[in-house]
Amino acid sequence: MKGDEAAAFFLAFAVVLGLARLFAAAARRVGQPPVVGEIVAGILLGSTLLSSTWGPWGETVRLDGVRPLLGALADVGLAMFMFVIGYEMDHSFFRGSGRTTLNVAAGSTLVPLVGGCLVALPFAAEHGPSGNAAFVLFTGVALSVTAFPVLARILADRRLNRTAVGRVTMAAAAVNDLVAWVLLAVVVACFGTADQWRVVLVPLYLLALVCVVRPLMARLLRPRETEEGLRAPAILMVTTGLMASCAATEWLGVHFIFGAFAFGAAMPRAGLARLRGEVMERMEQAGTQILLPVYFVVAGTGVNLAAFDGSSMGLLVAALAVAVSTKMSGAYLGARTSGLQRDDALTVSVLMNTRGLTEVVILTVGLQMGLIDEEFYSVLIVVAVLTTAMTGPLLRRVRRESVTATPHGSEAGAAGICSGPRPRSGAAGRACSAARRT
Repeated sequence: MKGDEAAAFFLAFAVVLGLARLFAAAARRVGQPPVVGEIVAGILLGSTLLSSTWGPWGETVRLDGVRPLLGALADVGLAMFMFVIGYEMDHSFFRGSGRTTLNVAAGSTLVPLVGGCLVALPFAAEHGPSGNAAFVLFTGVALSVTAFPVLARILADRRLNRTAVGRVTMAAAAVNDLVAWVLLAVVVACFGTADQWRVVLVPLYLLALVCVVRPLMARLLRPRETEEGLRAPAILMVTTGLMASCAATEWLGVHFIFGAFAFGAAMPRAGLARLRGEVMERMEQAGTQILLPVYFVVAGTGVNLAAFDGSSMGLLVAALAVAVSTKMSGAYLGARTSGLQRDDALTVSVLMNTRGLTEVVILTVGLQMGLIDEEFYSVLIVVAVLTTAMTGPLLRRVRRESVTATPHGSEAGAAGICSGPRPRSGAAGRACSAARRT
């Protein structure tokens, strides 16, 4: 890459970063998660409004020419993000609310999973490049997810993260995300294009992560916990292992995001409190705060609203109706069967309907693997944006009614744990980390 091609890439990168920040800030000002603004920025940069060139730069900056390069950078940011998610997801989320958590997670996963599969059946022949079964199962998985990091940000903004409802919702969303990644891995492994025999090695790889990589990383990192000036080597070791894990899972026929997530989950934690905080902070700054917004902008460029016709709008209405009704009803039933009051169950159901970030990642994987076509991808990206955007207004309505009915409701004594010094560890620290990240 040299000359005009290099100039076009760097200019495109600057435009994408600038617009991502601008639209993320605009989204925050209207009470929406930043990912909504970043996806909207991508839609504006795509073929919907700006065709294959970007306005005043004309032929100099072609989206089709720089998209693969931007996509490569975005994938690195996504790998770092999935590593952080895997590293932060541990058992402390589930303390004290096991039965309620499992009921909410089961209801909010199984009901939309079945509903998504059913709504996909009439469209499978037209929009399923890899066959009906792959399309139907993938759609069910895509509509069953909850965006755990976006949810953490919403809970922190609404000062619900220390309430019982907030803790249950966070734990249920963590379970939901974990199940969604496992189901997606199964779909990709069964219907992907890689050599199928390699998939049988995935359990061996996971065993190697736990039995070999985990103790090896502990031995390499623990001496640096008490030594000054060795943060950079630690970050280098973690990043090297992360990239190797991504390469391994790609070779095995499973998407690299699973390698990143699994490597994060397998990382040692005991005796690494100081180094853990420093490494996570650097990983978040380098990957999730700079490169991850590029990922969502690039994902948005694949949405072509101008190509929507009557059938696309019908598909959008059907998918949106099923996504919202099944997700909220499943979460509500799970909460009510666990003994939560009506107002709290409604709050949980509204929060679990947040899809945003996680669904965008899953949809992009499906498009790359040929499980869905571009039109269906565009429709479900819009569904992800709309379900995320409606969370704030619905939550304000539900909580306003709850406070009106019960003046001394659970919000009265709630304090935002992210408004003060950052907690060092535990679920509170991870909630704040996820909130700041999104």
